[in-house]
Amino acid sequence: MNLTTVLTENVFEAINVLYKAKPAESQVQLQKTRKEFEGDVTLVVFPLLKISKKSPDQTANEIGDFLVERGGLVTKYNSVKGFLNLVISDSYYINFLKEIQNIENFGFKAKTENSPVVMVEYSSPNTNKPLHLGHIRNNLLGNSLCRILDANGSKVIKTNIVNDRGIHICKSMIAWQKWGKGETPETCPRKGDHLVGDYYVIFDAEYKKQIKRLVVKGMPEEQAAKEAPLLKEAQEMLRKWENNDPEVHELWRTMNQWVYDGFDVTYKRLGVDFDKIYYESDTYLVGRDTVLKGLKNNIFIQKEDNSVWADLTADGLDQKILLRSDGTSVYMTQDIGTAQLRQNDYNPDKMVYVVGNEQNYHFKVLSIILDKLGFSWAKDLYHMSYGMVELPEGKMKSREGTVVDADDLMDEMIATARNMAIELGKLEGLSPEEKEENYRIIGMGALKYFILKVDPVKNMTFDPKESIDFNGNTGPFIQYTYARIRSVFRKAEELGIAAATGIISLDSLFDKEKSLLKLLHEYPAIVNEAGENNSPAIIANYIYELVKEYNQFYHEHSILKEEDSMKRDFRLVLSENVGKVIKSGMNLLGIDMPERM
Repeated sequence: MNLTTVLTENVFEAINVLYKAKPAESQVQLQKTRKEFEGDVTLVVFPLLKISKKSPDQTANEIGDFLVERGGLVTKYNSVKGFLNLVISDSYYINFLKEIQNIENFGFKAKTENSPVVMVEYSSPNTNKPLHLGHIRNNLLGNSLCRILDANGSKVIKTNIVNDRGIHICKSMIAWQKWGKGETPETCPRKGDHLVGDYYVIFDAEYKKQIKRLVVKGMPEEQAAKEAPLLKEAQEMLRKWENNDPEVHELWRTMNQWVYDGFDVTYKRLGVDFDKIYYESDTYLVGRDTVLKGLKNNIFIQKEDNSVWADLTADGLDQKILLRSDGTSVYMTQDIGTAQLRQNDYNPDKMVYVVGNEQNYHFKVLSIILDKLGFSWAKDLYHMSYGMVELPEGKMKSREGTVVDADDLMDEMIATARNMAIELGKLEGLSPEEKEENYRIIGMGALKYFILKVDPVKNMTFDPKESIDFNGNTGPFIQYTYARIRSVFRKAEELGIAAATGIISLDSLFDKEKSLLKLLHEYPAIVNEAGENNSPAIIANYIYELVKEYNQFYHEHSILKEEDSMKRDFRLVLSENVGKVIKSGMNLLGIDMPERM
């Protein structure tokens, strides 16, 4: 039974004895004591004044006296303006450490037959360009969210929707036909996704030249953008693709495979994977059929140009196009079909879309449209919206080729980790292979942690140099602390010291020992909070606080040189469990931990 439950029961008993009343559950409010006051848990007294019919201070003192006199859990208290700060006994936290010592997945909830099935969609790349920094934030958030939901007892299905069709794909194909000279990933030194992305950039550059030439001839720029020959060629290719033109489909399959092979390499380096990958080229057909049925049933409207729309004005929104005048589909059509296929395949209790906040309106509309179509699960769609990620230099633009490529960024992070480790004299004594693996772990840990420590809803600026600092709220700082703990145990083994696992015979704790135990005690609640709020940042910042506290403890208290064997063994067990929670929390972020640094 956890501390909150026990304390709540004790407060109920106190009120019953003192005031002959039974409070509502909402009236017993417990919270973490603020740092400027002595105490571990605070009872908010104000909701109880209607029962006690006494002043806040008098009520707090009476309840505090009762809890102390009851013995065992609360050792002393202080009252501050209606807030009762309770000091929990050292013995409670010592017993807590004994309990968690042999719990393999401390803080996690076990799955049952009734565990909810949650499907999480993330990544969602286009096959006309490689993954970039924006995709990295998406993939890291999605992967971490899946781990957190799994830790909270959900049955998680990781899914991806690949946008493998549309005008943007045709632009890369047209450019390759015109200027590619038959090059392939085998004949040039570039990954397939990079190769195809290069032709997307080439298309945009040539398209802009055509617009400029038409404007020089006197055509308005807006009209020139529509009349440029390259765009018309791409539009015609899309029509041919939707009509199953064999030559277009053959080129489409070839170039898409180049991209998929490139994506696989990047995903592996990021440490993300998927249980099921859907393709827009399959799902849009299901969506189109559903839209046409909705049109037939007067759920949607058709305009004079034959385009099909959802009229959402009665819902306080506007009209949303579902099929263009030439019958081609839009993203909304695809998402309607994808949602149906996923329900048919897995019947999830909840569907989470990890997509940037620029698509907030899109997912609001998707849920309403699916509801109008009569799908009972439409209201169970959840958009995990997140902010944009930029560099110190500003925004990135795919068409202009100014994005930060994911592969290049990972290479840079590992190279920076290597340079800093060498400069600081880290990793001495390791073999070349061990050093390279540590550079990878440190570099990728820095990248992942820096991105995931930020609240997902916030926009963020990613600074590679700041992220890999070995001090402060960074991945390398946390990894170094974990390696420090592992070093303690290697030295203990060399000295022939082995802590008596689970045998702790202390009566009292030093402040830093108790502070660490209080933080460890919070871990299950932190994991739960991160799941409820869909926020890996809650895990990241908790681990940082734990690491800071451990480093202060490490500097203030000797471990292996402690002469009292009971205290020494206790600190070893405490260190072991701190290390266990650090590794567990960082694993929820998808971050590997080095044994040495």
